[in-house]
Amino acid sequence: MNRGKNWERLRQETVDICIIGAGASGTGAALDAALRGYSVALIDRGDFAGETSSRSTKLIHGGVRYLEQAIKKLDLAQLRQVHHGLAERRTVIRNAPHLAHPLAILTPVFSWFEGMYMTIGLTLYDFIAGHDAFPKGRWLNKAQAFEKIPTLTRQMHSAVLYYDGQFNDARYALALAHSADEAGAAVVNYAAVTGFGYENGQLETATVKDQLTGETLTVRAKVFLNCTGPYADTIRLLANPALDSRIRPSKGVHIVLPRETLQSDYAILIPKTTDGRVVFAIPFGDKVFVGTTDNDYSDLTREPVLEPDEVDYLLETVRPYLDKMPTRADVQAGFGGIRPLIVSSRADTKTLLRDHEVEHDSVSGLLSLLGGKWTTYRLMAQDAIDRAGELLNKTVPGNTEKHYLVGGENYSFEDWQVLQSHYNFPVDTCQHLMQTYGTRAEQVAMLTQMQLGLAEKLTDSQPFIQAEVVYQVREEMAVTLRDVLARRWRLELSNWHLTAQLAPQVADLMAAELGWSDNHRLEQIQTYQNLLASFVKQAGLTPGRSEMITM
Repeated sequence: MNRGKNWERLRQETVDICIIGAGASGTGAALDAALRGYSVALIDRGDFAGETSSRSTKLIHGGVRYLEQAIKKLDLAQLRQVHHGLAERRTVIRNAPHLAHPLAILTPVFSWFEGMYMTIGLTLYDFIAGHDAFPKGRWLNKAQAFEKIPTLTRQMHSAVLYYDGQFNDARYALALAHSADEAGAAVVNYAAVTGFGYENGQLETATVKDQLTGETLTVRAKVFLNCTGPYADTIRLLANPALDSRIRPSKGVHIVLPRETLQSDYAILIPKTTDGRVVFAIPFGDKVFVGTTDNDYSDLTREPVLEPDEVDYLLETVRPYLDKMPTRADVQAGFGGIRPLIVSSRADTKTLLRDHEVEHDSVSGLLSLLGGKWTTYRLMAQDAIDRAGELLNKTVPGNTEKHYLVGGENYSFEDWQVLQSHYNFPVDTCQHLMQTYGTRAEQVAMLTQMQLGLAEKLTDSQPFIQAEVVYQVREEMAVTLRDVLARRWRLELSNWHLTAQLAPQVADLMAAELGWSDNHRLEQIQTYQNLLASFVKQAGLTPGRSEMITM
């Protein structure tokens, strides 16, 4: 992806569809539209998946909570959502097998009755999923459960095992954007819509400002599609100030604990909490993510961050399920996101559906894709582009169900051994490259033969090599330190202290590629390290396992 060339395309071309927002729904819609043959622009005021779409629980699922509510309340809408999610999870994995895979999840229970209840529910979950490639769940006795996760509480009666999917959300969105770019879309990050132009009352142009240079240009499109998630009302009201708000933002956070918390590749589902939520403890890389919370959130101008009461809540929730109690000193990082829940008459955000809606404002002509969740991003995109095709009077069927994303086609994880034999990288680096770039890993590796030193690791404790930063700048449109460390790698999510330590090395590599001045390089480092330090402070974490971030 070449940002400069795509920016010039925005200036020169009139496109069929301009998609605003490059999270799950926006990148999915861009690929869908490009594959149908429409001319497409995809823009975002920040990075790809820079907000909510990079801060999920990393699960691809039908929704165990939705199934329980559907049965208890005889709610067909929730049951339909479970069915859609379970059908889509196999597609999400099939199309990018390097970024997504099945995940085994245990639910500890504390009585025979509770075990039977969960077994019946999860058997129904498997039944709705049909004959897919996922293993079927089963009820485990206490000894079998300890074999899977040795750190579980000795107080449990037994555990129920089931399977869902896990994925790297930020890189999945990046793969969608990259695939859309290769299908012909003009894809540009850090391009913010600041206003619209009209002809006969209908949207005709958008004023777009380059967030890096301050330059502005006018994008001309026949249809504008708003895919900005929790920020959808901002674009809706910019296009038509008379519209009512439709989004009720909800904040969800995760805390990050050491891998030793579970000592397992299996995750834990905590099916009931003090306030009626479900919480997961999920292995991700060398850490365990615990979340999420669910609270109303009103200040969309402020990044959602981990706060002390949220740390305490998640620790208290997970403690009864583990033999060794995790403490605040074990928390190494955390992250928060905002769910784009659609306004309804339901009482609180825990009971709001995550389903989606395609809204057409007949006054301005704006299309908005509202609500939804990661698992069903493809269906959401398909519905939105179907509607866009109707407005264009040029309907074309979608074909994304079996379209491999960048790095996914002909992927085999075992090819890491071929990578090692050709380039002599450490095992952890080879495996990381395959799971991060898929069949494009060879392109990253080849850079190490063209420039001395790029095969070097940035730190012994992680698999990252210098060549990745060069590749991410040249091929994946990384333009800030956070683009690399938070999204193309996921280090910011898992270890604030180490992220701050590696920032100068990454900045040096980026500066050489992007032509940064010394002042700009130092500003990038200081700004990012200050941000990381503020996360520690706002979470109320004291020096311990997470250590202090020093500049």
